[in-house]
Amino acid sequence: MQRLTGERTELGNFLQSVRSRLRPEEVGLKSHGKRRRVAGLRREEVALLAGVSVNYYTRLEQGQNRNASPEVLDALASALHLRPDERAHLLDLARSPRVGRMERPNEQVRPSLARMIGSFESGPAVLLDRQTKVLAWNRLASILFTGYIDLTGDDGQPQPPCLARLLFCAPGARQLYSEWMEEATDLVGYLRLMAGRYPTDAQLTGLIAELNATNAQFRTLWSEHRIWDKSHGIRHLNHPKVGALELWYETFRLPEAPDQVIVLYQAELGSPSSRALNSLLADVA
Repeated sequence: MQRLTGERTELGNFLQSVRSRLRPEEVGLKSHGKRRRVAGLRREEVALLAGVSVNYYTRLEQGQNRNASPEVLDALASALHLRPDERAHLLDLARSPRVGRMERPNEQVRPSLARMIGSFESGPAVLLDRQTKVLAWNRLASILFTGYIDLTGDDGQPQPPCLARLLFCAPGARQLYSEWMEEATDLVGYLRLMAGRYPTDAQLTGLIAELNATNAQFRTLWSEHRIWDKSHGIRHLNHPKVGALELWYETFRLPEAPDQVIVLYQAELGSPSSRALNSLLADVA
């Protein structure tokens, strides 16, 4: 049998990955205590839950059927209990054709927006593109992210990093990010989401190819086909000057450029993290 390669297998790989992580009990099926030969759900179980034939679902997973209807995709998303971000990714992978799609430049930043981010004083603030490259940041963010990591440019000033390269390649990243594995898993899931949405973005695919070739941990996480679009949460950092920091963050998408996100960080008022941020900012003022 001819080996299927390239984009034709992305949809199948994603479906198989999600299927392998689900247990029968999670989708309302009984295992009857029998030893199972495969991890997760069987193909016939997914087909049953989605209301399609086993043969049809098998062809879909093998990349032999690229014309699944919106109704079938919706049924599969429900059968596999996909989150909204995973459901969107499924639709992106199934969209045809997946080449020649119109993609807007993702590095055009309005000067007024850059000034706004630069003047934000309540906490670190960054503007990221779909490749996790920092397009704009404020002073506190530049101080915070440089931590253990040397991002100094030729002019002696900190240069905005690509967070993916920082997380996987910078020697001090594991010290700076207290929960490094969770951060790495989330970031790879976000890159997967962007790669499905913008399959012809040469810079994005180049970044992913580079990290796959040079970093074993990235390669392992990428092979899991997990999707994640985390919009808020808590980030734990360990800065060399002020120690542990617990920062709440929220992300905001720009209506005219949904692949750009603003991330604002905030420490709880009066907390040790808030005092540490103030101390850090005063120390370099």
